Amino acid sequence: MSVWMILPVSLPVFTITGIWVVYAMALYNQHVCPVHNWLYNESCEEQLPLQRGPVLCCTLDNIPLISKCGTLPPESCFFSLICSTGSFMVMLIGLLRYAHVIEKHQNCVLNTAGLSTGWICAAGLIMVGNFQVNQQCD
Repeated sequence: MSVWMILPVSLPVFTITGIWVVYAMALYNQHVCPVHNWLYNESCEEQLPLQRGPVLCCTLDNIPLISKCGTLPPESCFFSLICSTGSFMVMLIGLLRYAHVIEKHQNCVLNTAGLSTGWICAAGLIMVGNFQVNQQCD
């Protein structure tokens, strides 16, 4: 067994775990509301447990989307780190797969298209992770 086989397995393990950690951080800092609170507009009458700060209820602005969880510090820094590391791993896995296939089949258009698509997706993930915008409406 080659050590390189760990890389494709570690990508989803690392990113899925990292996204859940970002959600937990955002929930702890009360930047988003918990997933189990499905009464977002009806929860304004009663104060939720462990709720402090200017927001006293869960509105549609506090739905725990991935982009919402990674908007405010300190979880935005960890979200950016997860996305940058994940995109690097995607680029490396794509390059290793490209090299493995090109070794067996010389010039395959599908292999080149797969490498290009993977690198475009990795560039998009870098953009999402490093250019989060906090959109608060007044």
